[in-house]
Amino acid sequence: MSIPAFGLGTFRLQDQVVKDSVRNALELGYRAIDTAQIYDNEAAVGEAIAESGVAREALFITTKIWTANLAKGKLIPSLQESLQKLKTDYVDLTLIHWPSPNDEVPVVEFMAELLEAKRQGLTRQIGISNFTVALMQQAIDAVGAEEIATNQIELSPYLQNRQVVEFARQHGIAITSYMTLAYGKALQDEVINAIAARHNATAAQVILAWALQQDYAVIPSSTKRDNLASNLLAQQLTLSGQDMAEIAALECGGRLVSPEGLAPAWD
Repeated sequence: MSIPAFGLGTFRLQDQVVKDSVRNALELGYRAIDTAQIYDNEAAVGEAIAESGVAREALFITTKIWTANLAKGKLIPSLQESLQKLKTDYVDLTLIHWPSPNDEVPVVEFMAELLEAKRQGLTRQIGISNFTVALMQQAIDAVGAEEIATNQIELSPYLQNRQVVEFARQHGIAITSYMTLAYGKALQDEVINAIAARHNATAAQVILAWALQQDYAVIPSSTKRDNLASNLLAQQLTLSGQDMAEIAALECGGRLVSPEGLAPAWD
């Protein structure tokens, strides 16, 4: 995998809250940070990173281009603005956050601009987020599968997105899972808690380990230092075949993120 398997998400965290989360995470050993233009927290994330004293080359920073900035003439300037906020000359990964609503900006146009941003050294890698199989094919046709580092998608025990995962794997595109804990809903699941009890682990550790064992990257977020530390330990947990099968059986199409006017026609 060309991207870190474990990182810190910052969705819905702003101002001092996100600064504290990033500071705690970096102190605990996190080195991958995921943000986005629409989160309105890039500047705060950049301040936390700068104050941490962690060397830039030790970090893996991801941001995402918002739909208003997808057009030619907008994408690259918007990424340059993100770099200024993040106090860095480059990010390690830049994603298209959502496909352009109603195909206002064609996939071929914004993927070409994203690839140009990479050529200019603004980003080391490029990728996509919330892309269906059909949209992934368009992105592949535009720039080649080898240029697409990941598709970041909603993926949890309740929404396992198997069609998208299988297509991505066939083309060598890594999967990054967001909303892996299903907004905390999966932490209450009886099956998951039974598995956690067998391993003397937390429900969150079990879910994250389940994703990691399928070679998905994960980016859980937390405002609590203890939870940030506990989540990291998921990397040391090995689930059995039975555990994995029991979680696989929890699939129920439980999608939580599908903004009206933004979401594509899901697979």
